[in-house]
Amino acid sequence: MKQPIKYGILFLIILLTALALRLPRLAQRPMHTDEAVHAVKFGELLEKGDYRYDSNEYHGPTLNYLTLIPAWLSLSTKFTDISEFTLRIVPVFFGVMLIVLLLFMADALQWPALIITAILTAISPAMVYYSRYYVQEMLLVCFTFGAIVSGYRYIESRSIKWALFTGLSLGLMHATKETSIVAYGAMLLALLFTLILEQKKPALIFKTIKAINIKHVIVMGLAAALISTLFYSSFLTNPGGILDSLKTYISYFRRAGHNEIHTHPWYYYLKMICYYQIADGPIWSEVLILILAGVGVVVAITKKGVTGAHSYMIRFIAFYTMIMILLYSAVPYKTPWCMLGFLHGMILLGGIGLISLMKSPVKLAIRMLFSVIFIVGIAHLVWQTYLADYRYEADPVNPYVYGHTSSDVFKIVQRVEEIAHVAPEAQNLYIEVICPGDDYWPLPWYLRAFPNVGWWNKVDMDVPAAPIIIASPDVEEDLIHKLYELPPPGQKNLYVPLFDSYVELRPQVELHGYVVKDLWDRFQDIAKEQRIFKKYRVLSRNKSDNFPKSRVLF
Repeated sequence: MKQPIKYGILFLIILLTALALRLPRLAQRPMHTDEAVHAVKFGELLEKGDYRYDSNEYHGPTLNYLTLIPAWLSLSTKFTDISEFTLRIVPVFFGVMLIVLLLFMADALQWPALIITAILTAISPAMVYYSRYYVQEMLLVCFTFGAIVSGYRYIESRSIKWALFTGLSLGLMHATKETSIVAYGAMLLALLFTLILEQKKPALIFKTIKAINIKHVIVMGLAAALISTLFYSSFLTNPGGILDSLKTYISYFRRAGHNEIHTHPWYYYLKMICYYQIADGPIWSEVLILILAGVGVVVAITKKGVTGAHSYMIRFIAFYTMIMILLYSAVPYKTPWCMLGFLHGMILLGGIGLISLMKSPVKLAIRMLFSVIFIVGIAHLVWQTYLADYRYEADPVNPYVYGHTSSDVFKIVQRVEEIAHVAPEAQNLYIEVICPGDDYWPLPWYLRAFPNVGWWNKVDMDVPAAPIIIASPDVEEDLIHKLYELPPPGQKNLYVPLFDSYVELRPQVELHGYVVKDLWDRFQDIAKEQRIFKKYRVLSRNKSDNFPKSRVLF
């Protein structure tokens, strides 16, 4: 069997493995607040065809517009038609595309290193977890890699089509998230350092710069500006969005340096990659990737162990990754998904690192030891991926869980649906949600089927109380005053707890529920009737099983 065919089969198996790890049970993990905010924003686009970029929040519009594709394919026309699968299939697609794009780097990395890189991309717990997360990060990483791949193909071919693809990728990066500016800076510095290391003499560096085709650079710049402009202007229906995409950096830099909630020490990301454990929870570590990436950096700088690979491309990736690590570590504002950009660079270097170790002039026993360590490390990564996505998907013991919604949200929605089922108004039942600071997300996503939900950040004494009230304990005193002290005698409704036990929206963010007693009694009566009916059916079925077969008529 020829080697390309063998590697092609291996590559296909890796792709299928990546899908198998990312696709199942996309609705199992409760929606994070950020996911729900983006989902509601997308719902407006789906139903009204309207999108307006907000320079303070939401990030870029590519996530929203690209979600239209699975929504249309599923024939969804309303916000209530879409599901978690409709939303999360978008980052799943781009998570897998990171592997597909490696095919355009086969001559730069060589097939053995490419296969190792594909494996690590497919099974990395962080890469898999955030491939199932409806936020912009996986799209940004994919478009960034698209720009790197296209830039490499352009350098190799000097074809204007690759200059065009590079520009489109750069524009999509900007249209996806403000942090694209960090990747731009890292790319420019990495390109400069690579030129210095490759050319060594200043005269040769200037000669290389002068050889650049200005027309191709213009095409690249125009393509980037055009695609970014189209998205931010809502395809020319909101020209102000273009200026807003630049103004956003005012608030972005402010948040980056002055946000206590998301402020973490410089080693936050590296610690998460190396070792993470809370209490008696599992031990999490992607240190295998970090070690292999370290070897890859040494290989890139020294040019030892890169036979057949393009040294300048490997050096570029090494510099890019190290600069990204430094920049993201230096910024006080940190969220775990932001590490994906440099983690992907580490994975690219990891493939080079392992192959160089396997080709190193050491004893066969040592190389066999490397193989065993790698196989054990791969098994551990796969096991962590399973734990992260299917057992501890919303548990704080999972390092990728960050300010996440509690699984109690499913209890909240189920109880509201049960009460609505017995209410005369059914889905039109009026519901009040009261949380200071609008801290009720992601409930707008989960209660999207109820058109009459009032969202409040304080108790409004002038608004009639709803049959169902979900509220923060912080407003309980005002709520009691509204329900029992303000109404005149004879106009008070008795409220009882909506939930049977303690319920929290996120860790240590408790919610209380209240329901009018008449409605609760009706729910209890119907639930009792259903339990009696189910018990009767079970008894009848068991009794009929004891009848002789000749007595059974149907």
